[in-house]
Amino acid sequence: MILPLTDQEDFNNQDFTLVPLQKAEYSDCIFTNCNFENSDLSNNSFLECTFIDCNFSNVNVMHTTFNTIIFKSCKIVGVLFQNCNTFLLSFKFTDCTLNLSSFYQLKIQHTTFSNCIMHQVDFTETDANHVIFKDCDLKQSIFQQSNLQSADFYSAYNLSINPSENKIKQAKFSKQNISGLLEAYNIRISD
Repeated sequence: MILPLTDQEDFNNQDFTLVPLQKAEYSDCIFTNCNFENSDLSNNSFLECTFIDCNFSNVNVMHTTFNTIIFKSCKIVGVLFQNCNTFLLSFKFTDCTLNLSSFYQLKIQHTTFSNCIMHQVDFTETDANHVIFKDCDLKQSIFQQSNLQSADFYSAYNLSINPSENKIKQAKFSKQNISGLLEAYNIRISD
């Protein structure tokens, strides 16, 4: 199916829960303060788009293309990113809330999460090689059979990663969050 092209358009203060976003290929568009909550964005294509202060909670992203996407200050709760189109998948998240979202079995190498709240996010079997988690709250996020090689957790906090269940070679941690690697062993650490 060939989608109509929407190029270099700005969408401001749109409520797509009332009038759904048209199925299209969106290129170099900016969405500011838009509400997509519970919307069906399946089979849409977003190329080099920016989303600022948008609500993406519980959005259906089945077969959705996200290529070179920036999310800034967005609420992205309960989104199953593993359902999106994995071809040329790339995005960056800054100041976002991603609670209860999932990157299960995705390849998200070189993705940057900066100053994000990421409670109970599922990274099971995710290839997160070289991913940066800068100042991110990873409370109860799940890392199982994940490739975290060369990932940067230096300023992340509330993390819990079992080194025997994940590939962590060359991953970066700080003295403050190193205890998150030992929780699985039920070891007590004193100051």
